[in-house]
Amino acid sequence: MPAPSSPLESRPNASTPLVEVRGLRTRLGSKTIFDGLDLDVARGSVTAVMGPSGTGKTTLLRHLTGQLRPDAGSVRIDGEDVTRLSRNALFTLRERIGYLFQNSALLTDFSVFENVAFPLRQHTRLPEELIRNIVLTKLQAVGLRGAAQLMPSELSGGMARRVALARAIVFDPMLILYDEPFVGLDPIALNQVLRLIKTLNQTLGITSILVGHEFSAVRRVADRVFLIANGKLVAQGAPDALAHQDSPWTRQFFGGEADGPVPFHYPAPDYATELGLGDAAR
Repeated sequence: MPAPSSPLESRPNASTPLVEVRGLRTRLGSKTIFDGLDLDVARGSVTAVMGPSGTGKTTLLRHLTGQLRPDAGSVRIDGEDVTRLSRNALFTLRERIGYLFQNSALLTDFSVFENVAFPLRQHTRLPEELIRNIVLTKLQAVGLRGAAQLMPSELSGGMARRVALARAIVFDPMLILYDEPFVGLDPIALNQVLRLIKTLNQTLGITSILVGHEFSAVRRVADRVFLIANGKLVAQGAPDALAHQDSPWTRQFFGGEADGPVPFHYPAPDYATELGLGDAAR
C-alpha cells in the first residue's frame, strides 16, 4: 500500500494553471450565463476576460471568489475546488485573493491610510506599528504614500483606483481580480494603472485576471485574452493575434460591428404585428 502523500507533494507545481474552470454551468433566473465554460489561467500571467455586455464576465469573478455557486462544473484555484470549500476554508482562500472593484469601493469616512489598513484590522491581530509599516509599503508601491491622510473625497478617480489597488495587495495575494479597472480614467491615470498591473505581476509574481472592454488598454498589459459569448469561450489567444483572428465573434467584438453573432435586437415578437399593423406594414 503506497504511503500517503505529504501536503507538499499534493500542492500544484508551477506548471499547473493557477485557475482551472471546467464545465461551468450557471443559470440566473431564466437566463443561461455559462453553458459548459472551460478555461485555464497560467500562474504569473495577466489574463483579460472580454465579451459583450451581459455575458457573465463579472459573474465569473464571483465564481472565483465563491460568492456564487455554479449549477454544475468546477472552479479550482491553486488546486482547491472553490465550489466544494467549507465556509472557513473559503474565507482562508479569499485572503490570498485581491479584488479591485469597478468603482474602487473606498470607505468614504476613512482616510486613505485607514482604507488600506481596514483588511488588516478586520482579519489580523497585528501590532499597530506593523500595520503602519505594511500600509505605507503598499501605498509606496502605488505612488501614494504622501496621500495617506487624504480622504476619498479629495482623490481623483485615478488616485482612488490606486488606493483600492493598494488595499487589494495588502495581504500579498497570489491572485488579483480586476473588475473594469480602466473605466472612467483619463489617459494619465490609465497609464499609471496599466503600469502598476504589469509591475505587480513582474515583481511580486502575482497572477492577474481583469475584466474590461477597452481593447486598446488590454492589449498593452494582457498576456492572454479570453472572449466569452453565449455562455462559452468563443476565442482565446495573445491580444494581437486575437485581434486579427478571422472569426465572426472577433470581427464583431474587436471591429465594433453593431450586428453579428451577438444581434443588435433583443429577441421580440414580429414588429409590425406587435404594433397592430398586420399585413399593412409588409
